[in-house]
Amino acid sequence: MSTAYEVREAIGDEDREACFAVRREVFVVEQNVPQEIEYDAYDVTAVHVLAVREDGLPLGTGRLLHGADAVGKTGGDASVGSLGRLAVSKAARGLGVGAALVRAIEDAARERGLTAVDLHAQTHALGFYERLGYEVYGPEFPDAGIPHRAMRRAL
Repeated sequence: MSTAYEVREAIGDEDREACFAVRREVFVVEQNVPQEIEYDAYDVTAVHVLAVREDGLPLGTGRLLHGADAVGKTGGDASVGSLGRLAVSKAARGLGVGAALVRAIEDAARERGLTAVDLHAQTHALGFYERLGYEVYGPEFPDAGIPHRAMRRAL
């Protein structure tokens, strides 16, 4: 398999569908998250990022909520964005796609004048985010039946 890929902001319906396809594969199929809660109203206004292999195959995705959409997830601070729905297809794991997606989301946050990025990490992924500079805060909580912790990184 070719390991060359690019990460970019998703533009248009085709890119958005590619993002949703990766999320369906990872969250709905692999992790049994109910499809009704995987997609939400925030998908309309979020900045979506997409990792795509040279041949066009989508490898990963994530999204950034900002402004009014983010304040409910960031403790009311409008200068903090909310990173979420980060997913890398099974075939692409270990290639650095997840880290590249996080950095692309941080770049999108900076471009929009945000000072930090929050996220809700599945507890098994805490080490991944810690290596990227995120710090845990607050207690563990369940989301879609999966244990999570809140994390933040100043930009």
